[in-house]
Amino acid sequence: MRFSFSLAGLALAGLLTVPALAQQPATDVLAAVKGRGTLACGVSTGVAGLSQADSRGEWRGIDVDFCRAVAAAVFGDAGKVRFVPTTPQNRFTALQSGEIDLLSRGTTYSFTRDTGIGLSFTDVLVHDGQGFLVKRELGVRSAKELDGATVCLQPGTTTELNLTDWARTNAVNFQPVLIENFQEATSAFLAGRCDVYTTDRTGLAAIRATQGSNADRFVILPETISSEPLGPFVRKDDARWADIVKWVRNALIAAEEYGVTAANAESRRQDANPEVQRLLGTTGGFGEKLGLDNGWARHAISTVGNYGEVWERNMTPVGVDRGRNALVRDGGLMWSPPFR
Repeated sequence: MRFSFSLAGLALAGLLTVPALAQQPATDVLAAVKGRGTLACGVSTGVAGLSQADSRGEWRGIDVDFCRAVAAAVFGDAGKVRFVPTTPQNRFTALQSGEIDLLSRGTTYSFTRDTGIGLSFTDVLVHDGQGFLVKRELGVRSAKELDGATVCLQPGTTTELNLTDWARTNAVNFQPVLIENFQEATSAFLAGRCDVYTTDRTGLAAIRATQGSNADRFVILPETISSEPLGPFVRKDDARWADIVKWVRNALIAAEEYGVTAANAESRRQDANPEVQRLLGTTGGFGEKLGLDNGWARHAISTVGNYGEVWERNMTPVGVDRGRNALVRDGGLMWSPPFR
């Protein structure tokens, strides 16, 4: 099937409009967080599986659990975190300005974001890729059949730029419908304002999952047009804070590798494996090197579980399998450097 629209008007600004941050004096985020008594964590405005407030206002998702793990590492209390909803347009300025201490909202690591806006990517929390969602009644089996279709997407994202590149390479024309808020963009797609929705495949799975008995009315097309390494960002001016965030992520993955869980983290402190002892703070003194209690990783794991537990709790219910997010030993890409 063909439509009569063109690609003209698809904004290319996206990442290029993110304000550059002038070189700033080094800051001490850990001291500020401890002094305040809470971690300010930037999340999305609501994507099931990643970060979303439920009907009681309780935030849930893999990005949310990561924020809680960082709070547990810093305070020994995962409840000392304040979630700040951010959009693609304001997420970086919120971090640059100090409104938030950590950005954990499904943000892609890219050259521009690493070099041009004064922020540092810590490591991959979710390996993702951009795809396409259509209504089954449209009768298409491939994104290449969508020439001329209207497409809902969020501006100021890698999604926008990826779509432009893919469309040009494959001689497919799209008419964009740019909507800033994920929920509003989803509603527009469901209401028929556009023929296709494009974003990371985790987001597409979340949309389908929230349709309940109507989920089968929607199809995620087979094309994955990008590689989207998603993970937390921090400001560049505090290497110790970046290390804390990075090693909390590593601790959750290492815990899964060694079978350390939320239920057994305390009892494994005297484990026969020296690596497990170092991970859980029995030996090594790694917390001191980060300015934290030596039980920092144990606190995080006891609170949210290991990476596999976090995935099972948040991503499996929305229909996203582990795939590339499995441990390396299981054929995936997730691994942790050694604790030594």
